[in-house]
Amino acid sequence: MQAAFTLLEALCLQGLKQLVLCPGSRSGPLATAAGVLANQAKLQLVTAIDERSAAFLALGMATAHGRAVAVVTTSGTAVANLLPAAVEADRSCQPLLLLTADRPLRLKNCGANQTVNQESFLLAACRWFGSGAANGIHTQANDALNALAAQAWQQAQGSGTGPPGAVHLNLPFEEPLHTTLEQQQHLASAALPPTACPEHSPEIGLALRLDPERPGVVIAGPWRGLTPSLAAYQQALHRWLNLSGWPLLADPLAALAPDCPNHLEHWELQLDRLNLADDVQVLRLGPMPASRRLEAWLQRHQGPQLLITEGDSRPLDPLQTASQWSGGMAAWIAQQPGLEQSSKPSVGTNDLSQWIEAQLPLRGAVNEPALAYWLPQLLPERLPVMLAASSPVRDWLTWGGPACGRHRCFSFRGASGIDGTLSLAMGLAANLGPLALVTGDLALLHDSNGWLHASSAASPPPLLVLLIDNGGGGIFQQLPIATPGFESLFAMPQQVDPLALAAAHGVPGRQVACLEDLQEALAWGFSQQRPALLRLCTDRAGDADRRQWLRTAAQNEGTEL
Repeated sequence: MQAAFTLLEALCLQGLKQLVLCPGSRSGPLATAAGVLANQAKLQLVTAIDERSAAFLALGMATAHGRAVAVVTTSGTAVANLLPAAVEADRSCQPLLLLTADRPLRLKNCGANQTVNQESFLLAACRWFGSGAANGIHTQANDALNALAAQAWQQAQGSGTGPPGAVHLNLPFEEPLHTTLEQQQHLASAALPPTACPEHSPEIGLALRLDPERPGVVIAGPWRGLTPSLAAYQQALHRWLNLSGWPLLADPLAALAPDCPNHLEHWELQLDRLNLADDVQVLRLGPMPASRRLEAWLQRHQGPQLLITEGDSRPLDPLQTASQWSGGMAAWIAQQPGLEQSSKPSVGTNDLSQWIEAQLPLRGAVNEPALAYWLPQLLPERLPVMLAASSPVRDWLTWGGPACGRHRCFSFRGASGIDGTLSLAMGLAANLGPLALVTGDLALLHDSNGWLHASSAASPPPLLVLLIDNGGGGIFQQLPIATPGFESLFAMPQQVDPLALAAAHGVPGRQVACLEDLQEALAWGFSQQRPALLRLCTDRAGDADRRQWLRTAAQNEGTEL
């Protein structure tokens, strides 16, 4: 256990503040050491019984603050369950530390129980893989453990040669695994401060220059930087928009400042009204927003395009039409010499908000476009929101309206899976405070073990789950799928009662009968100050038709809006 304590204490000195612990015997030394550090107030300890859910919980917690959270598991299939969250951490560029216990070398490849090739399970999705000594980390000197901790932390945080992401430390433990109370009380505190690993600043060179005096447009996709650098990003974007007067087409996940200028509402419905020349300049920030119409416009575009990422040098332009630079928006602005401080008026377009509000009044049966329009206005101002990576994030982009800028929106679309939706939201709420999750029924059910975090934590996260229950996979209803087996092959409706399932975990819930009841239901949900569920039943097929009609009407009546 001394070696486990030394390693975890070294990670704490590097900056680790939170650890999610899963049950197991081989990981017993790490569990006991984490308990000692928690008692010393050096570490916040959270427990979770499902490794897959635990990893997503930790990823949500890490995203909230931009600081890696550790997950500890035992050996065997427990390690395999970490892969989905590692994939999302990789694509979302968020830091995550995966600490897995393993058998020593003498028990490998000889039929020993719960012994597998777990060191290779996560390789493809991790920034870096580190291993303790094959015969057991108890054979390693403190300096070696400190150096291992330092390298793992820096690689996870993106201080190495790549962006932040998941790091896997596989740690062999020899028996005996469990110590007496007396041994725990006399833990030696001889672990030295971690060995400093040299930081690498990748050479990113000069980026393509754009001329703010000439026409252009800014396209802001999902923000994938670390939270501590967000303010600098927002300030740089604000400055460029004021200098250029360019319109801003922003994804709801773009993490804009509330006072961001030139932001066009409902831009996805009015791309044709921008009347931009074929050679207009395009500044793209981060990955593409979830808009096929925007993709088609960019593919036709013939002018210069610059794609800026926040430290991610991997190719992020599926259209292959842009020059990519990974130095970040703030550094790019600093490279532009002689920028004037005067502001320019932005390119204007017709405002669709009043027309859309007239088509989607806050009354009658609940429907999904109306929820996307009204929820940003009804939710408390500045309340963070997580949108499931399916219909909700697309609906907020198209129908969200002017109030969307009042909320910092999260959605884990690095790999665009529904894995871990509830656990991710629990992790965000644990570190950010009150938060709303907007999700569909299949995404919520897929991660129903996330409800366990509502009762296992000493202070349950203040999360309000807004469940859009449309009886299956609503996103598939919006695709041109023609088959007599649509319901069973694609929509896959389930018979689970989500309110009863939540109640089984001690989570209070309510059904919202109509849009008029939404505001009072939201007030009830947030008054719980702990996880709560609002179920909003919608018509999947009817909403798909409603979206199509609204799109056509908005585009056909452009001169009258």
